[in-house]
Amino acid sequence: MDRRYPKRPLVGVGAIIFREQRVLLVQRGRQPALGKWSLPGGLVELGESLHDAVRREVREEVGLDVAVKDLVVALDRVIFDREGRIEYHYILLDFICEPESGDEPFPASDIRDCRFLPLDELPRYDLTRGTEKVIRQAFASDRKDFPPVYDANQ
Repeated sequence: MDRRYPKRPLVGVGAIIFREQRVLLVQRGRQPALGKWSLPGGLVELGESLHDAVRREVREEVGLDVAVKDLVVALDRVIFDREGRIEYHYILLDFICEPESGDEPFPASDIRDCRFLPLDELPRYDLTRGTEKVIRQAFASDRKDFPPVYDANQ
């Protein structure tokens, strides 16, 4: 599948994984946003549920198994080239997740590095656009009193 100059938007998922006052981020190993820090995640494969895609991507990128809890945000990411053509177009769905073990993440797949970063250090890192806002929104929200936004069983 060609990600550059797509015929239609591509659907991607991301995982927001906290350990106390830290969040798991990955340093991207390819375009778009090569070298920037973002949430672990990737594209949904044909026939795959959103929750299955999140679990697979986290396992592939950082070697962790996670329980997917709920959708935090849905975003559009449209990136134009120098001529004004759409070079990339993603619909991104970021889910709050919990690690299923105390294992440490390790960089695999198409990322350069991964680590749990303290929330107060996020401004020091070159994050992809909107990542810090999404992380802070997820950390601040208490979703226990709300029904799930996305029901994987429907």
